[in-house]
Amino acid sequence: MQTIRAGVAGAGAMGRNHARVYSLLDNAVLTAVYDADEARAATVAAEFGAQAVTSLEALAELCDVASVAVPTVAHRTVGCRLMELGVHVLMEKPIAPTVADAQVLVETAQRSRRVLQIGHIERFNPVLRELEKKLSHPRFIEAHRLSPFPNRSIDIGVVLDLMIHDLEIILHLVRSPIASIDAVGVAVLTGQEDIANARLRFDNGCVANVTASRISPERLRKLRVFQQDCYLSLDYQEQSGHIHWKEGMEIKREAVAVEPGEPLRLELEAFVNSVAVGAAPAVSGQQGTAALGVALEITRIIHQGLNDSKNAIG
Repeated sequence: MQTIRAGVAGAGAMGRNHARVYSLLDNAVLTAVYDADEARAATVAAEFGAQAVTSLEALAELCDVASVAVPTVAHRTVGCRLMELGVHVLMEKPIAPTVADAQVLVETAQRSRRVLQIGHIERFNPVLRELEKKLSHPRFIEAHRLSPFPNRSIDIGVVLDLMIHDLEIILHLVRSPIASIDAVGVAVLTGQEDIANARLRFDNGCVANVTASRISPERLRKLRVFQQDCYLSLDYQEQSGHIHWKEGMEIKREAVAVEPGEPLRLELEAFVNSVAVGAAPAVSGQQGTAALGVALEITRIIHQGLNDSKNAIG
């Protein structure tokens, strides 16, 4: 298998992390880093043995694949340009700021015959992969994702920043149209919602309750899935999981065997491999668009509620 040349567009905290992992992969070599801030690109490139470039065109000349870790508002412009130049793209989540932009990215990937994978990293968490093997028909899902204030991604609310990870996974697990959504949220430290809760009801009867906060004193990333014969719990952060079931009058509990691994490394390995063998990506542009659509609807409901509250007080 040929070695794939990899690059990064956007040399902030996330882009630097992608550069670090590409430099460690057996099936890829980090060749170039681009950022609008040329000094920042030079710093990251030097750290991981790559070349700093000053344009997307120069990046495309040196790369077969590239991670796009620029601000969300620039995803469409940067992603489409790179694919038009012949580069396969891993787009950090959310895929785009709007569904219309996301659809353009998907169409560009199809037209240019490039792989477009979306960076929903929890899909590559080893504990989720193990628990998926034991899932058959989810009936109720509960997700909690809490983090301290990040001082990044404050141009978007917590739904698009954090909750979207769980929304994408829930859509992947349930595989049924959404019948209704209820949502509430509060803006605390930014102009966007910093805490949010959403309740999704699906056509097949499954219900999902999803909570996200980016102003918590602790980090927490947990998911519980209940089905008729058992329930499954996982901790993304600890990469641990358990299955619970009834036996007689007792509730039995068993740990799920998990082989630890860095999700970002597993994600980038899968992306590079899909390009190398011509396979579909693990998280497609269409799946990223579906998750974005749900996240935007939740955000709309939250903002409508906030506006109604302001009007009532006024």
